[in-house]
Amino acid sequence: MNKIGKILQRKDAGSIGIGAMIVFIAMILVAGVAATVLIQTSNTIQLQAMKTGTETTREISSGVQVFDIEGLINITTVNISGNLTTLRGDLEFLGITVKPRPGSLAIDLNNTYILFSDGETKALLRYGGWNDTALFASEINQTNGRLFKTGNWSNATNEYFGIIILQDYDRSCQRLSPVINRGDKVVLMVRCGAANSSGFNETTGTFGRCIPERTVIFGKVIPEVGAPGVISFTTPMSYNKDIYDLQ
Repeated sequence: MNKIGKILQRKDAGSIGIGAMIVFIAMILVAGVAATVLIQTSNTIQLQAMKTGTETTREISSGVQVFDIEGLINITTVNISGNLTTLRGDLEFLGITVKPRPGSLAIDLNNTYILFSDGETKALLRYGGWNDTALFASEINQTNGRLFKTGNWSNATNEYFGIIILQDYDRSCQRLSPVINRGDKVVLMVRCGAANSSGFNETTGTFGRCIPERTVIFGKVIPEVGAPGVISFTTPMSYNKDIYDLQ
């Protein structure tokens, strides 16, 4: 009996050893699978983090800067009792000068919008020179150097703005592909409203009217990627000149 008991004990010990080995191998396999899942997950998170970081850097470093806004009032010549008289109306045109922010990526003005309001009407404008050659000027009028005499900005409507190039050494800003990059400066031309000798035309221009005195204008120049340029000014208390530096 003792011999038989010893043989059984040895068999039991062998079975326990094989079972422990099976459990050990299973634990290694499970750990390997878990490690593979963790590695794949960490790689995915790392790639996503790198992508997010790159996009965030682009958003922070890119954008447009509004560094000057000029305005031109409506000037109408009418015949009063046989005499030609010049009448000064309200603000008819805006010239918004923009440039890329320092370190910014190239900015496609085809995908840039002007969003602003006069307190009564909110307008969203996009570049219209791709469809109308009058809404793009490659340089300032060389005859007299006048900003508002460059191009036919009366073609600007409540949907579109025009472009005048001030500085573009690499000629990246063309009529059909107006892209500005480091060192470039352009003027975005906006027609606020229209007026004639018979009064204001309420169906033309960004706001459907020329902008009167003491009006608060606020908005943004919004590029496709990056920070927008800020528009914020108040028109003068009275219009006694033709052109005004508004911002």
